[in-house]
Amino acid sequence: MKIGIWTGLIAGVLGSVAFGAGQEAGWKQKQFLITFWCPPPATDAALSAVAAEHYNLTWVPAEGLDLAAKYKLRAMLTSELLHPAVLEDAGKRAQLDALIDRVKGHSAMEAYFIVDEPGAGAFAGLGRLVAYLRQRDPEHLAYINLFPTYANEQQLGITAASVKNPEVGYPAGWQGIEPGNKVVIAYREHLRQFVEKVKPGLISYDHYHFFKDTDTPQYFLNLGLIRQAAMEAQRPFLNIIQASIVEKVWRLPKIDELRWLVFTTMAYGGRGISYFTYWGPESYGGLYQDGKKSPLAGQVAELNTEIEKFGPALMELDSIGVYHTDPLPLGTLGIPGDCPVKVSATGPLVLGMFAQKGKPSAFMVVNRDYNQPTTAMVRVELTGERVQELDRKTGKWIDGPALTDRRMKINLQPGDGRLFRVN
Repeated sequence: MKIGIWTGLIAGVLGSVAFGAGQEAGWKQKQFLITFWCPPPATDAALSAVAAEHYNLTWVPAEGLDLAAKYKLRAMLTSELLHPAVLEDAGKRAQLDALIDRVKGHSAMEAYFIVDEPGAGAFAGLGRLVAYLRQRDPEHLAYINLFPTYANEQQLGITAASVKNPEVGYPAGWQGIEPGNKVVIAYREHLRQFVEKVKPGLISYDHYHFFKDTDTPQYFLNLGLIRQAAMEAQRPFLNIIQASIVEKVWRLPKIDELRWLVFTTMAYGGRGISYFTYWGPESYGGLYQDGKKSPLAGQVAELNTEIEKFGPALMELDSIGVYHTDPLPLGTLGIPGDCPVKVSATGPLVLGMFAQKGKPSAFMVVNRDYNQPTTAMVRVELTGERVQELDRKTGKWIDGPALTDRRMKINLQPGDGRLFRVN
C-alpha cells in the first residue's frame, strides 16, 4: 500500500524528535513556561503581583531568589558574570564559581540569563560558557535568545552565499518558499550553528508581528523554522511575543491578538511564552508603565490562567505536524489528504497534530482570524471512539463534542484555540 504524505512524515518523526527527548544530562523542562522580558524589581510588591498574574518564571539577581521562592516562582538569574569573557580571567572565573555554588542549590533556581540576540560569531564563546555552566551546575538552563527571521545577514553573522549545502533539510513545499530563498538559507544556517556550537537546552526567539499599518509576513515562517530546528535538535522552544510599543512602527496588540500569538505557538508545539515587555517606562507601552499596571496587564493575567491549564497537557504531547487552511500564509503547509484530522471553516484555521507515547492522538484547532469568531467543521479519523477536550478552566480532560459520522462542530473565538484528544 502506498504510504501517504502525512503517514510517511509521521513515520519519520515519531519517537525520534520529540521536543526534549534524547537530551544529554542537564536541565529538563518540567512545566510550560509563562514569563516576560524586562522584569520588575525583586520586591515583595512586584513579585507578589507576578505570581498573582499567573507567571511562573521571573528574573532576579542572586539576592532576589528567596523572594521568588516565597511566591513559588521559578527564577532566571541575572549577573554581569554570565559572560564568556569571564572564563578567560582567573579572578572573574573564581567569582563566577562562587556565584554558581551560591545559587545552584536554591529551590527557586531555574536558569541563568546569558545574552539576547547574539550573532553567529559569538556562538563559539557562548558554547564554552554554556558547557562550563552545565559542568558546574547541570540542573539549570543557560538561557540565550535568538534573532527573528527579519534580522539581516550582518546581525545573524551568516550570509546565504556562505552556506555550503543550503538544500540539506530545506523545508519542502512550504507556501511561497522556493529553494534558494536567501532569508530561509541564512536563518536556517544561523539556527544550525547555534545548536551545533552552543548546544542549548532550549531554543528561544522573538518575532514582533504587529505594526501600525500591517502585520509582518514572516510570522508563521519564523515559527515553522524554529519548530523545525527544535525538533531536529530535540529541544523545546519558547516564543517571545509582542506586548508593547517599544518601536515606533509597532501597534499595541489587543488581547485577542495576544491570544492568537499564544495559541498559534501552542499549535506549533511551543513550550513557553514570554511577553515583551513587562516592566518599563510609559514610552514602552508595556504591561507595567513607570510601575503602574496597564489595562492590558490584567487581560494578560486572565490569559495566563488559561495557559497554565493547557500547559501540563501540552508538556505530555509531542508535536508531529502543523497545517493551515487557505489562504496559506508564507512558510506554511496545507492539510495533507491523508491527515487523520480535517478542518474547514468560513475563516482560516491552524491545525496542530500531536502524539503521546508515540501514538497520534491529539490535535489543536486555532482560529487564524483574531478579529472574528468562526465555526469549524472537524472530521476525526484518529484511532478511538471518544473525543475529549481540555477544559481551560480546570485543566482536566472532559467529554468533547459528540461525533456524528466522525464529524463534529466547534466554535472558536477570535484568535482562540481548542485542544482535543481521542481515546
